Amino acid sequence: MSTQARILVVDDHLEMGRMLQEPLSDEGYEVELATRGAEAIRLVRSRPFDAVLSDLRMEEVDGFDVLAAVQAVDPEVPVLLMTAFGGVENAVEAMKRGAWHYFTKPFRLDEVLIYLRRALEDRRLRVENRTLRQVAGRSGLGALVGHSAAMRSLYELVERVAHSGASVLIRGESGCGKELVARALHTEGERAAEPFVAVNCTALPPALLESELFGHVKGAFTGATTARRGLFVEADKGTLFLDEIGDMPAELQAKLLRVLEDGEVRAVGADASRTVDVRIVAATHQELEARVREGRFRADLFYRLNVVTLRLPPLRERREDIPLLIEHFIARARGRNARSKVTGFSPEVIAALGGMPWPGNVRELENLVERLVVLVPRETVELADLKLHAPEVEPEAHPLVLAQEALWPLRRLEGEYITWVVARCGGNKTRAAELLGIDVSTIHRRDREKGSGNPPR
Repeated sequence: MSTQARILVVDDHLEMGRMLQEPLSDEGYEVELATRGAEAIRLVRSRPFDAVLSDLRMEEVDGFDVLAAVQAVDPEVPVLLMTAFGGVENAVEAMKRGAWHYFTKPFRLDEVLIYLRRALEDRRLRVENRTLRQVAGRSGLGALVGHSAAMRSLYELVERVAHSGASVLIRGESGCGKELVARALHTEGERAAEPFVAVNCTALPPALLESELFGHVKGAFTGATTARRGLFVEADKGTLFLDEIGDMPAELQAKLLRVLEDGEVRAVGADASRTVDVRIVAATHQELEARVREGRFRADLFYRLNVVTLRLPPLRERREDIPLLIEHFIARARGRNARSKVTGFSPEVIAALGGMPWPGNVRELENLVERLVVLVPRETVELADLKLHAPEVEPEAHPLVLAQEALWPLRRLEGEYITWVVARCGGNKTRAAELLGIDVSTIHRRDREKGSGNPPR
């Protein structure tokens, strides 16, 4: 918070106005006092203010009129209304019209100071987020925060590619924001008014994924009590985002290729195909070229998908963006946690976060920031809070230290090790599969076998 923030106090009782003006000035604010609503409106139209504290009940021009005038000049300037005539109706009406907060007289000065600080911090974050969106250009990439050279190059490439109909393959580690880029490609392209549909190819077993993508007719298989049209049909004229395309089962790869070549989909159990017009945007954290060489991904499908490649840098390669990301995530987290007192992180915390490895990338940083916003009971997060709520994970003992006389079947040993690796990866099965060098479908299959009680095959 800047100590030179400019505050306008509006109250038709001079004594009340001065009662606020003096302590606010003592806090380091630059304060102007208006004793009439019309005077306040003239002031907000003639010079910038960072916040306005206004009485509600005033003759001729009241607090609601002042609020409307401020919003017309700059809707991001917070207006805090005060009145001696408290009531639920007035409070509700004030918030509906866009007031940042509502006080009933008499109020405690420390309460006013607390809410004013929060309002100013909220304004600061809004202004900075707006600046970030401008840095991202007009590309609609406001959800992707960063001004590093890598991110600026990404913004420019998205702008060029968005208006084409070419298939796009987005490549990058898990947690980098691949779906956000896919959405930007959609919203900035000619299909923006049409549906954007997303599906994670690792989230469903092959049989369900086929039905999810292509649909099915009633009675096509056990449990198909109603027909489903499928995501390709839902995305008709729009964009279908296929996340983690590298884990798509081989049989579905062939069906996807036919859709890309012919523009037709056939629901499971259907006698006829249906024409669709869908732009495909796919994403993967894997090296698909290696999977093609290993025979685990179709070469012809790879070439169809890889018309244009967008690469997202991992967070460790754009550390200069971390302070901006932290502020962005604080604002988002405060929006979901209205009672939080956190408004910022100390320089020491920001420096510490800038030096962390971030294997989970931007998603991991966002989760940590929200956890701190929820748990820290003060305005500024300090280094002690970071150590308390984000301790370094000590090396964990391997669970498969067996007694000498213990003899386990190799299959059981393998299964226990997979379970342990998934746990060490925070439940991220895609990351675990990558580390293990196996398909994520293997992990899903073992989970199903374990849940059904059937012995692994």
